[in-house]
Amino acid sequence: MNGTEVTGGADEGDFDEGDFTAEHIARSRALRQGVWPVALAGRAAGLALVLALGLTPAGAGLVAAFGAAWAARVAGAALTLVLLPQLLSLPFGARTRAVRVRFGLVTQGWGGWALDVLRGLLISLPLVGGALFAVYALAGATRWWWAWAALGAAAVTVALSWAAPVLFEPLFNRFAPMDPGPLREALLALAARDGVTVRDVLVADASRRTTALNAYVSGFGRTRRIVVYDTLLTTAEPREVELVVAHELGHVVHRDVARGTALGAVGSALGVCVLAAVVSWRPLLDLAGADRFADPRSAWLLAAVASVGGALAGPLGCAISRRVEVRADRHALRLTGDPAHFIAMQRRLTVTNVAEPAPPAALHLLFGTHPTPARRIALARAQGPA
Repeated sequence: MNGTEVTGGADEGDFDEGDFTAEHIARSRALRQGVWPVALAGRAAGLALVLALGLTPAGAGLVAAFGAAWAARVAGAALTLVLLPQLLSLPFGARTRAVRVRFGLVTQGWGGWALDVLRGLLISLPLVGGALFAVYALAGATRWWWAWAALGAAAVTVALSWAAPVLFEPLFNRFAPMDPGPLREALLALAARDGVTVRDVLVADASRRTTALNAYVSGFGRTRRIVVYDTLLTTAEPREVELVVAHELGHVVHRDVARGTALGAVGSALGVCVLAAVVSWRPLLDLAGADRFADPRSAWLLAAVASVGGALAGPLGCAISRRVEVRADRHALRLTGDPAHFIAMQRRLTVTNVAEPAPPAALHLLFGTHPTPARRIALARAQGPA
């Protein structure tokens, strides 16, 4: 197999004119122009909110309004940190969703969407509340609170990576075993050829929400399973389904989840250490109207610093993700030896998901977590005749 790696930005010359019609390119560009300005405005508004409340006494005053008791202030901080950004994001999310509905990408009604937002809040509130209670309890008990908080952040990252497929996925989708047949046997054979033990092959009822096509491998050890969207089963050819699953098996073979979890745990721990240094800086505490960080009134300052750090680290995370996805693509091509169907699968995914074959380079570099469709097709062509 050719070892040339194809990553980075994209341009219109990265794919043949026959790969995608002019109509699809125009349609995908129109979707991007309808979605991304709203999405970017939503991100900017969210960041502006946390900066306005975190770098002024307004956030401290908001938390203090919940009473003088320490526990009430921590609970109030958690409540406002979750609810206010969510409320602000609703019109942007609704507008983005309306555009996607117009392009036929959404099948779920507005009531279902609202229920998903509520589910997300019910997950976020306990997580944020627990984290704040732990951080402020440690900050009030020891000057080494940041070290314990860093260890706790690493442990929580690992725990959530394990819990997500077991506890959180069933909250948003229903799963049923794939019916016995040639496709199920082919997917299990792919996993066996890769040396990956899977418990089952499941079908997710993604069509309740979207027309998007996808599959993934989730879980660890005895909980690992192949999950295929029902939309993929009803749209793609069996061989194309195998190619998608082969890509996902590549993540397992290369231990991408374990590596990502370990990297996330280390990053979380280091992030806490940096946050601790920044939020303890007296000029920032004065701006935020807090006497010391151990005062829960500093919670919005903590959120502001964390948000800025997340925004700065985002492009690096995307770059790492793109490299990981290229490696999984190569794995799928090695495992199946079928670049022709790989290209056909990429075309189908791109057209069905109304994805732009070669989006603007700046947008892709800042926010793209996968190689562009054009680059993925170019990678497959480098392996042999299509």
